[in-house]
Amino acid sequence: MILEEQVHSRNIVTWAKDKENVVVLSADLTGSTEITEFQKTYPDRFFNLGMAEQNLLSWAGGMAREGFVPLLHTFSVFLVRRPYDQLAMSVCYPNLPVILVGFLPGIMTPGGVSHQAIEDISLMRGLPNMTVLEVGDATDIEGVLDVAYEARGPVYIRMLRGSTPRLFSEKIKLNTARTLREGDELTILSSGICTEPAIRAADILTKYGLSVRHLHVSTLKPFNDPTIDIALRDTKRLVVTVENHSVIGGLGAAVSERIGVLGNITQHLRIGIPDSFGFGASAPYLMHHFGIDTPGILNQIGEAIGERIPFTEDQILTAEMPEIVAKDQLEAL
Repeated sequence: MILEEQVHSRNIVTWAKDKENVVVLSADLTGSTEITEFQKTYPDRFFNLGMAEQNLLSWAGGMAREGFVPLLHTFSVFLVRRPYDQLAMSVCYPNLPVILVGFLPGIMTPGGVSHQAIEDISLMRGLPNMTVLEVGDATDIEGVLDVAYEARGPVYIRMLRGSTPRLFSEKIKLNTARTLREGDELTILSSGICTEPAIRAADILTKYGLSVRHLHVSTLKPFNDPTIDIALRDTKRLVVTVENHSVIGGLGAAVSERIGVLGNITQHLRIGIPDSFGFGASAPYLMHHFGIDTPGILNQIGEAIGERIPFTEDQILTAEMPEIVAKDQLEAL
């Protein structure tokens, strides 16, 4: 199993080389957000504002007004809950190019409720002028800063750190889902860390005899991608969303809103964190607990369509990957 380490750390140093207006701001989590090398390489473009997130957002708004593009780095929960008013008034209202890079989204941290951002997409989607992105692999990480920089306004990124699989071969594009599998009976839309288990589930469902379409979604706002609209219109039996976020306000909610706009009456199953808080445990344990791992996805889809989907652990581990996916770099469950 091959995983790539510190992808954001390497990428941001190279990416920012010819962008002298880019500055990086830390909230005293420099090593934890993979910006130590940026600090060493560009010390004059690095600022540690300490554990004062409201000040961090106000500072960023002021720097953006002076022609800089600040990239704010801390954990997702600290970028969203604590400084929400400053984000709205100092950044989003004046529509300034401030990029918020949030780590440990959803239930990726054992830190418990105080560190688990399970409602961040909902809050960020509600802010006018805000673009919301989520990465799912190393390739997404390498391309997401280009997308955010070109947005020329406030952007929130749900970022991955540490050991990251490389699933895709083409870079991320704004408001453009990746089509991983074609079908018209079931459509699965997944995001972030939920795409890998959804890939495995889609393979098992296909071998069971169902026609499955699978889309990897990296843009949560705006949300009017024609690829998604076509999939929703063409799905004959069930639309499924799988996300590392509350089922309220995230990918599932965005898809439900889109179904309402399109007038589609296909059943929609939202798989994610229910209307409850998380708790302290490992990410694999929490994914299994909340049913956003492969067995959970298969069991919930089976229940929704009134069929029992048979599967084994070996089938999950050896699931066939679409050609766009680098099969030899998937992490074993």
